[in-house]
Amino acid sequence: MRRRWTRRKFLGSTAMIALATALGRMLMNDPAQGAAVAQGPESNESVAVRFRLNGAQQEWRGEARVTLLDALRETLGLTGTKKGCDHGQCGACTVLRDGRRVLACLTLAAGCEGSEITTIEGLSAGDGLHPVQQAFIRHDALQCGYCTPGQIMSAVGLLREGPPANDAEIREGMAGNLCRCGAYAGIVAAVRDSRDRLAAGAPS
Repeated sequence: MRRRWTRRKFLGSTAMIALATALGRMLMNDPAQGAAVAQGPESNESVAVRFRLNGAQQEWRGEARVTLLDALRETLGLTGTKKGCDHGQCGACTVLRDGRRVLACLTLAAGCEGSEITTIEGLSAGDGLHPVQQAFIRHDALQCGYCTPGQIMSAVGLLREGPPANDAEIREGMAGNLCRCGAYAGIVAAVRDSRDRLAAGAPS
């Protein structure tokens, strides 16, 4: 039975042949270059980074390619910052860097030299909850709770950037944080409550 060639099969085969030919020439001309391709770039170089973490001076040492999320969770033991999609899509890893919201999964720890990093663990003062944490409890703005640390950190950052004028602005400002449980109504109410208390003179 003769094999029928389609345009897709032909193009795919041609691309594979071209790739194999180029790689073969590279290996023949420079074996060391071939080894570099196999091993990848030297990204395992250890670096030392100093920053303030939840109000205390911190030194972190690790590979230059490690994200802030993995440094916080795997090295520094702060597991309140959650790893959700790990691609910057869900917002579960939101922390504050120098007072502004960042996604820890897209931030390299090595790039945080001299920064002020605040995670959910550093938001409250002693045993007292932060006003936004209290608002999330009052308005039942959580179900499974996995996204809650990122939601709270994003809400704190949003209020610091400038209080949203209405619910539409709250939704827009919190759009980068996803909740699979669908607790959005409670989240909006909690942010609104925090905004109103902030306007009344309560700390944020």
